[in-house]
Amino acid sequence: MVTAASTAIRNNLGNRILNPNIKQTHFICPFRQVNNERFQRTLDIPERLAGERVDKAVAALVEDASRSLIQEWISNGSLLVNATNVKASYRVQYGDRIEVDGELPQPLDWESQQDVVFAVVFEDDHVLVIDKPAGVVAHPGVGNADGTLVNGLLAHRSALASLPRAGLVHRLDKNTSGLMVVAASEVARGALVDALSERRVTRRYLGICEGILDAHRRIDMSIGRDPRNRTRQAIRVDGRDAITDLSPKTHYRAHTLLEARLHTGRTHQIRVHANAIGHPLVGDVQYGARGRLPKAPSDTLVEVIANFDRQALHAAQLEFVHPRTGKSLSFSSSLPQDMKYLLFALEEDLAIL
Repeated sequence: MVTAASTAIRNNLGNRILNPNIKQTHFICPFRQVNNERFQRTLDIPERLAGERVDKAVAALVEDASRSLIQEWISNGSLLVNATNVKASYRVQYGDRIEVDGELPQPLDWESQQDVVFAVVFEDDHVLVIDKPAGVVAHPGVGNADGTLVNGLLAHRSALASLPRAGLVHRLDKNTSGLMVVAASEVARGALVDALSERRVTRRYLGICEGILDAHRRIDMSIGRDPRNRTRQAIRVDGRDAITDLSPKTHYRAHTLLEARLHTGRTHQIRVHANAIGHPLVGDVQYGARGRLPKAPSDTLVEVIANFDRQALHAAQLEFVHPRTGKSLSFSSSLPQDMKYLLFALEEDLAIL
Protein backbone atom coordinates (compact mmCIF):
# COMPACT_ATOMS: atom_id res chain seq x y z
CA MET A 1 0.00 0.00 0.00
CA VAL A 2 1.40 3.40 -0.99
CA THR A 3 0.56 5.96 1.69
CA ALA A 4 0.60 9.73 1.67
CA ALA A 5 3.51 9.56 4.08
CA SER A 6 5.50 7.31 1.80
CA THR A 7 4.83 9.61 -1.16
CA ALA A 8 6.05 12.57 0.86
CA ILE A 9 9.16 10.69 1.84
CA ARG A 10 9.90 9.84 -1.78
CA ASN A 11 9.46 13.48 -2.78
CA ASN A 12 12.03 14.53 -0.19
CA LEU A 13 14.67 11.93 -0.96
CA GLY A 14 18.14 13.37 -0.90
CA ASN A 15 17.25 16.45 1.16
CA ARG A 16 18.27 15.10 4.54
CA ILE A 17 20.95 12.46 3.91
CA LEU A 18 24.14 13.31 2.01
CA ASN A 19 23.37 14.08 -1.62
CA PRO A 20 25.37 12.07 -4.17
CA ASN A 21 28.33 14.00 -5.51
CA ILE A 22 29.05 11.51 -8.28
CA LYS A 23 27.32 11.76 -11.61
CA GLN A 24 26.21 8.33 -12.74
CA THR A 25 25.59 7.23 -16.30
CA HIS A 26 23.05 4.44 -16.82
CA PHE A 27 22.98 1.99 -19.68
CA ILE A 28 20.75 -0.91 -20.60
CA CYS A 29 22.58 -4.14 -19.90
CA PRO A 30 21.48 -7.46 -21.45
CA PHE A 31 21.82 -10.66 -19.42
CA ARG A 32 21.76 -14.23 -20.67
CA GLN A 33 21.81 -17.44 -18.67
CA VAL A 34 24.57 -20.03 -19.12
CA ASN A 35 26.07 -22.79 -17.04
CA ASN A 36 29.75 -22.79 -16.22
CA GLU A 37 31.68 -26.05 -16.18
CA ARG A 38 32.91 -27.38 -12.86
CA PHE A 39 36.15 -29.14 -11.98
CA GLN A 40 35.59 -32.01 -9.56
CA ARG A 41 38.45 -34.27 -8.53
CA THR A 42 40.02 -36.03 -5.55
CA LEU A 43 43.81 -36.03 -5.40
CA ASP A 44 46.31 -37.66 -3.05
CA ILE A 45 49.60 -35.85 -2.47
CA PRO A 46 52.56 -37.95 -3.63
CA GLU A 47 55.79 -38.08 -1.67
CA ARG A 48 57.63 -35.92 -4.22
CA LEU A 49 55.37 -32.92 -3.41
CA ALA A 50 55.49 -33.20 0.38
CA GLY A 51 56.37 -29.83 1.92
CA GLU A 52 55.15 -27.74 -1.05
CA ARG A 53 52.51 -25.03 -0.73
CA VAL A 54 49.10 -26.49 -1.45
CA ASP A 55 48.45 -24.16 -4.39
CA LYS A 56 51.78 -25.11 -5.98
CA ALA A 57 51.26 -28.81 -5.32
CA VAL A 58 47.80 -28.85 -6.87
CA ALA A 59 49.07 -26.88 -9.88
CA ALA A 60 51.69 -29.61 -10.39
CA LEU A 61 48.98 -32.29 -10.34
CA VAL A 62 46.34 -30.46 -12.39
CA GLU A 63 47.91 -29.35 -15.63
CA ASP A 64 45.14 -27.03 -16.81
CA ALA A 65 44.56 -25.13 -13.54
CA SER A 66 46.55 -21.94 -12.92
CA ARG A 67 47.78 -21.13 -9.44
CA SER A 68 45.53 -18.05 -9.35
CA LEU A 69 42.50 -20.26 -10.08
CA ILE A 70 43.61 -22.75 -7.42
CA GLN A 71 44.04 -19.90 -4.93
CA GLU A 72 40.51 -18.77 -5.73
CA TRP A 73 39.22 -22.31 -5.07
CA ILE A 74 41.03 -22.28 -1.73
CA SER A 75 39.66 -18.84 -0.86
CA ASN A 76 36.02 -19.68 -1.56
CA GLY A 77 36.08 -23.13 0.03
CA SER A 78 35.99 -25.14 -3.20
CA LEU A 79 39.29 -26.86 -2.37
CA LEU A 80 39.66 -28.78 0.88
CA VAL A 81 42.63 -30.61 2.38
CA ASN A 82 41.59 -33.64 4.41
CA ALA A 83 38.03 -32.18 4.41
CA THR A 84 39.30 -28.92 5.97
CA ASN A 85 39.63 -25.32 4.73
CA VAL A 86 43.28 -24.24 4.55
CA LYS A 87 45.26 -21.24 3.37
CA ALA A 88 47.17 -21.24 0.09
CA SER A 89 50.39 -21.19 2.14
CA TYR A 90 49.55 -24.51 3.82
CA ARG A 91 52.39 -27.04 3.33
CA VAL A 92 51.03 -30.37 2.17
CA GLN A 93 52.13 -33.70 3.59
CA TYR A 94 52.56 -37.03 1.87
CA GLY A 95 49.15 -38.71 1.68
CA ASP A 96 47.08 -35.54 2.19
CA ARG A 97 43.77 -35.85 0.36
CA ILE A 98 42.75 -32.89 -1.79
CA GLU A 99 39.07 -32.55 -2.73
CA VAL A 100 38.18 -30.02 -5.41
CA ASP A 101 34.68 -29.00 -6.47
CA GLY A 102 35.42 -25.69 -8.16
CA GLU A 103 34.06 -23.54 -10.91
CA LEU A 104 36.10 -23.26 -14.08
CA PRO A 105 36.30 -19.73 -15.47
CA GLN A 106 33.89 -18.96 -18.28
CA PRO A 107 35.91 -17.69 -21.26
CA LEU A 108 35.00 -14.11 -22.09
CA ASP A 109 34.46 -12.75 -25.56
CA TRP A 110 36.62 -9.68 -25.17
CA GLU A 111 35.36 -8.32 -28.49
CA SER A 112 31.77 -7.95 -27.28
CA GLN A 113 32.28 -5.42 -24.50
CA GLN A 114 29.10 -4.13 -22.88
CA ASP A 115 27.95 -0.93 -21.26
CA VAL A 116 27.01 -1.62 -17.64
CA VAL A 117 25.67 0.68 -14.92
CA PHE A 118 28.42 2.07 -12.68
CA ALA A 119 30.03 5.42 -11.88
CA VAL A 120 33.73 6.22 -12.29
CA VAL A 121 34.80 8.20 -9.23
CA PHE A 122 38.51 8.46 -10.02
CA GLU A 123 40.89 7.17 -12.67
CA ASP A 124 44.43 7.58 -13.93
CA ASP A 125 46.92 5.36 -15.75
CA HIS A 126 47.17 2.90 -12.86
CA VAL A 127 43.92 2.75 -10.88
CA LEU A 128 40.20 3.33 -11.17
CA VAL A 129 37.78 3.80 -8.30
CA ILE A 130 34.21 2.94 -9.22
CA ASP A 131 30.81 3.09 -7.51
CA LYS A 132 28.85 -0.10 -8.23
CA PRO A 133 25.07 -0.15 -7.89
CA ALA A 134 23.24 -3.09 -6.38
CA GLY A 135 22.25 -5.74 -8.91
CA VAL A 136 25.48 -5.75 -10.91
CA VAL A 137 27.60 -8.91 -10.71
CA ALA A 138 31.34 -8.29 -10.39
CA HIS A 139 32.57 -10.84 -12.92
CA PRO A 140 31.31 -13.72 -15.05
CA GLY A 141 30.18 -16.84 -13.24
CA VAL A 142 27.38 -19.35 -13.11
CA GLY A 143 24.30 -17.76 -14.65
CA ASN A 144 26.14 -14.56 -15.57
CA ALA A 145 28.39 -15.08 -18.56
CA ASP A 146 28.17 -11.43 -19.52
CA GLY A 147 26.57 -8.17 -18.44
CA THR A 148 28.97 -8.02 -15.51
CA LEU A 149 31.15 -5.28 -14.11
CA VAL A 150 34.11 -6.82 -15.97
CA ASN A 151 32.26 -6.32 -19.27
CA GLY A 152 31.51 -2.73 -18.34
CA LEU A 153 35.11 -2.03 -17.37
CA LEU A 154 36.28 -3.38 -20.72
CA ALA A 155 33.83 -1.10 -22.51
CA HIS A 156 35.08 1.84 -20.48
CA ARG A 157 38.78 1.04 -21.01
CA SER A 158 39.56 -1.73 -23.48
CA ALA A 159 43.21 -1.99 -22.35
CA LEU A 160 42.00 -3.67 -19.15
CA ALA A 161 41.60 -6.85 -21.22
CA SER A 162 45.33 -7.43 -20.75
CA LEU A 163 44.89 -7.83 -16.97
CA PRO A 164 43.38 -10.79 -15.10
CA ARG A 165 39.68 -10.13 -14.39
CA ALA A 166 40.01 -6.78 -16.16
CA GLY A 167 41.86 -5.42 -13.14
CA LEU A 168 39.41 -6.45 -10.40
CA VAL A 169 41.37 -7.10 -7.21
CA HIS A 170 38.41 -7.48 -4.84
CA ARG A 171 34.67 -7.94 -5.12
CA LEU A 172 31.33 -6.76 -3.84
CA ASP A 173 28.37 -9.12 -3.74
CA LYS A 174 25.84 -8.66 -6.53
CA ASN A 175 23.37 -6.96 -4.20
CA THR A 176 25.87 -4.87 -2.26
CA SER A 177 26.44 -1.37 -3.62
CA GLY A 178 29.38 0.99 -3.29
CA LEU A 179 33.07 1.63 -3.87
CA MET A 180 35.66 -0.66 -5.43
CA VAL A 181 39.25 -0.11 -6.54
CA VAL A 182 40.35 -1.55 -9.89
CA ALA A 183 43.91 -1.94 -11.13
CA ALA A 184 44.64 -0.42 -14.54
CA SER A 185 48.23 -1.66 -14.86
CA GLU A 186 50.08 -4.83 -13.92
CA VAL A 187 52.30 -2.89 -11.50
CA ALA A 188 49.23 -1.49 -9.75
CA ARG A 189 47.51 -4.86 -9.70
CA GLY A 190 50.37 -6.52 -7.84
CA ALA A 191 50.64 -3.65 -5.37
CA LEU A 192 46.91 -3.57 -4.68
CA VAL A 193 46.70 -7.34 -4.21
CA ASP A 194 49.53 -7.11 -1.67
CA ALA A 195 47.91 -4.13 0.08
CA LEU A 196 44.61 -5.99 0.41
CA SER A 197 46.25 -9.15 1.73
CA GLU A 198 48.29 -7.10 4.22
CA ARG A 199 45.17 -5.20 5.35
CA ARG A 200 46.46 -1.82 4.19
CA VAL A 201 43.25 -0.97 2.34
CA THR A 202 40.54 0.53 4.55
CA ARG A 203 36.99 -0.43 3.66
CA ARG A 204 34.03 0.87 5.64
CA TYR A 205 30.42 -0.04 4.97
CA LEU A 206 27.06 1.29 6.08
CA GLY A 207 24.36 -1.26 6.80
CA ILE A 208 20.91 -1.42 8.35
CA CYS A 209 20.34 -4.43 10.56
CA GLU A 210 17.46 -6.00 12.39
CA GLY A 211 17.46 -5.43 16.15
CA ILE A 212 19.30 -2.97 18.39
CA LEU A 213 23.09 -3.23 18.19
CA ASP A 214 23.82 -1.40 21.44
CA ALA A 215 27.63 -1.22 21.37
CA HIS A 216 30.69 -1.72 19.20
CA ARG A 217 31.41 -5.36 18.49
CA ARG A 218 34.52 -6.97 17.03
CA ILE A 219 33.56 -10.30 15.51
CA ASP A 220 36.50 -12.68 15.16
CA MET A 221 34.92 -15.84 13.75
CA SER A 222 36.36 -18.00 10.99
CA ILE A 223 34.29 -18.40 7.85
CA GLY A 224 34.08 -21.23 5.33
CA ARG A 225 31.69 -22.75 2.80
CA ASP A 226 28.44 -23.97 4.37
CA PRO A 227 28.61 -27.77 3.95
CA ARG A 228 24.81 -27.93 3.63
CA ASN A 229 24.44 -25.17 1.04
CA ARG A 230 27.25 -24.30 -1.38
CA THR A 231 25.81 -20.84 -2.12
CA ARG A 232 26.23 -19.80 1.52
CA GLN A 233 29.12 -19.19 3.86
CA ALA A 234 29.04 -20.20 7.51
CA ILE A 235 30.92 -19.82 10.78
CA ARG A 236 33.35 -22.75 10.87
CA VAL A 237 36.14 -23.57 13.30
CA ASP A 238 38.11 -24.90 10.33
CA GLY A 239 37.33 -21.87 8.17
CA ARG A 240 39.55 -18.95 7.21
CA ASP A 241 40.28 -16.11 9.64
CA ALA A 242 37.66 -13.35 9.42
CA ILE A 243 37.48 -10.17 11.51
CA THR A 244 34.79 -7.49 11.28
CA ASP A 245 34.14 -4.41 13.42
CA LEU A 246 30.47 -3.41 13.75
CA SER A 247 29.56 -0.08 15.36
CA PRO A 248 26.08 1.43 15.87
CA LYS A 249 25.45 4.87 14.40
CA THR A 250 21.69 5.41 14.85
CA HIS A 251 19.10 3.38 16.73
CA TYR A 252 15.48 3.03 15.65
CA ARG A 253 12.72 1.09 17.38
CA ALA A 254 13.74 -2.32 16.07
CA HIS A 255 16.65 -1.59 13.73
CA THR A 256 20.14 -0.07 13.76
CA LEU A 257 22.12 1.90 11.21
CA LEU A 258 25.62 0.51 11.63
CA GLU A 259 29.13 0.98 10.30
CA ALA A 260 31.13 -2.11 9.40
CA ARG A 261 34.88 -2.21 8.91
CA LEU A 262 36.56 -5.18 7.27
CA HIS A 263 39.92 -6.42 8.51
CA THR A 264 39.79 -9.44 6.21
CA GLY A 265 37.97 -10.00 2.92
CA ARG A 266 36.04 -13.27 3.08
CA THR A 267 33.04 -13.99 0.90
CA HIS A 268 29.83 -12.59 2.48
CA GLN A 269 31.85 -11.68 5.57
CA ILE A 270 29.78 -8.78 6.96
CA ARG A 271 26.53 -10.60 6.25
CA VAL A 272 27.68 -13.81 7.95
CA HIS A 273 29.09 -12.00 10.99
CA ALA A 274 26.05 -9.75 11.43
CA ASN A 275 23.78 -12.80 11.41
CA ALA A 276 26.11 -14.67 13.78
CA ILE A 277 25.53 -12.07 16.53
CA GLY A 278 21.78 -11.97 15.95
CA HIS A 279 21.61 -8.83 13.80
CA PRO A 280 21.06 -9.88 10.16
CA LEU A 281 20.94 -7.10 7.59
CA VAL A 282 17.53 -5.94 6.45
CA GLY A 283 16.52 -7.82 3.31
CA ASP A 284 19.22 -10.49 3.66
CA VAL A 285 16.98 -13.56 3.70
CA GLN A 286 19.98 -15.75 2.83
CA TYR A 287 21.52 -14.85 6.18
CA GLY A 288 18.70 -14.69 8.67
CA ALA A 289 16.59 -11.60 7.87
CA ARG A 290 12.94 -12.18 8.68
CA GLY A 291 11.37 -8.82 7.92
CA ARG A 292 11.41 -7.74 11.56
CA LEU A 293 9.11 -4.85 12.53
CA PRO A 294 8.58 -2.89 15.76
CA LYS A 295 5.27 -3.01 17.59
CA ALA A 296 2.52 -1.05 15.80
CA PRO A 297 4.76 -0.01 12.88
CA SER A 298 3.85 2.78 10.49
CA ASP A 299 2.21 1.77 7.21
CA THR A 300 5.19 3.15 5.34
CA LEU A 301 7.68 1.03 7.28
CA VAL A 302 5.61 -2.12 6.72
CA GLU A 303 5.61 -1.38 2.98
CA VAL A 304 9.33 -0.62 2.77
CA ILE A 305 10.51 -3.62 4.79
CA ALA A 306 8.25 -5.98 2.83
CA ASN A 307 9.63 -4.74 -0.48
CA PHE A 308 13.32 -4.34 0.39
CA ASP A 309 14.73 -7.06 -1.86
CA ARG A 310 18.47 -7.01 -1.16
CA GLN A 311 20.82 -6.85 1.80
CA ALA A 312 20.93 -3.30 3.15
CA LEU A 313 24.69 -2.90 2.75
CA HIS A 314 26.73 -0.19 1.02
CA ALA A 315 30.52 0.19 0.67
CA ALA A 316 30.65 3.84 1.72
CA GLN A 317 34.37 4.57 2.25
CA LEU A 318 37.57 3.38 0.62
CA GLU A 319 41.13 4.42 1.53
CA PHE A 320 44.42 3.18 0.11
CA VAL A 321 47.87 4.36 -0.94
CA HIS A 322 48.27 4.93 -4.66
CA PRO A 323 50.52 2.12 -5.93
CA ARG A 324 52.68 4.46 -8.04
CA THR A 325 52.61 7.92 -6.45
CA GLY A 326 52.55 6.79 -2.82
CA LYS A 327 49.80 9.34 -2.13
CA SER A 328 47.05 8.42 0.33
CA LEU A 329 43.67 8.43 -1.40
CA SER A 330 40.27 8.53 0.30
CA PHE A 331 36.84 8.23 -1.31
CA SER A 332 33.27 8.23 -0.02
CA SER A 333 29.94 7.32 -1.55
CA SER A 334 26.47 8.44 -0.47
CA LEU A 335 23.82 5.89 0.33
CA PRO A 336 21.79 4.67 -2.65
CA GLN A 337 18.14 5.68 -2.90
CA ASP A 338 16.67 2.43 -1.60
CA MET A 339 18.66 2.63 1.64
CA LYS A 340 17.85 6.34 2.00
CA TYR A 341 14.18 5.53 1.66
CA LEU A 342 14.48 2.77 4.25
CA LEU A 343 16.09 5.22 6.71
CA PHE A 344 13.36 7.80 6.07
CA ALA A 345 10.75 5.16 6.79
CA LEU A 346 12.52 4.19 10.03
CA GLU A 347 12.73 7.86 11.05
CA GLU A 348 9.06 8.44 10.27
CA ASP A 349 8.12 5.37 12.32
CA LEU A 350 10.21 6.65 15.24
CA ALA A 351 8.68 10.14 15.03
CA ILE A 352 5.04 9.03 15.27
CA LEU A 353 5.46 7.57 18.76
